[in-house]
Amino acid sequence: MSDEKPTRRDILRPLHLLGIALACGVFAAVVTLVSTGAFTARVNSAIASGTYDGLTPIALGLVVGGGAFIVTLLFLAMLILVVDPADVTKTVDRPVLFDPETPDEPESDEPGHSASS
Repeated sequence: MSDEKPTRRDILRPLHLLGIALACGVFAAVVTLVSTGAFTARVNSAIASGTYDGLTPIALGLVVGGGAFIVTLLFLAMLILVVDPADVTKTVDRPVLFDPETPDEPESDEPGHSASS
C-alpha cells in the first residue's frame, strides 16, 4: 500500500462517476433481459412471427438500462453537491462519516468541574 493519500478531487473524477452510472445501467439492462426471457427460443420465435404483444425484451432492456443510468448519474451528482469545495484539495486519511478527532481527555475530579454540568 502506498503512503499517498488520494484527494477528494482524485476520488470524484467525472469519468469515474460516468463509469459507475454506466455499470449500473448495463446491470439493470442485463437483469431485465434475463428476467423477460430475451434469450429464450419461445420469446424469440414469437417476436419473429409477429405475435409478441407489447414492448420487446430488447427495447424494454434499453429503456430500463437508460433509466437506471440517468437515475444513478443524477443521484451521484446530488451526492457530489454535498462536498464542500474547500475540502476538495484536502487529503482523505480517515473515514469521512466519523466524528472529528478530538484528543481523549479523561474526566477530571478537580473541584469546579462537575460531571452533571
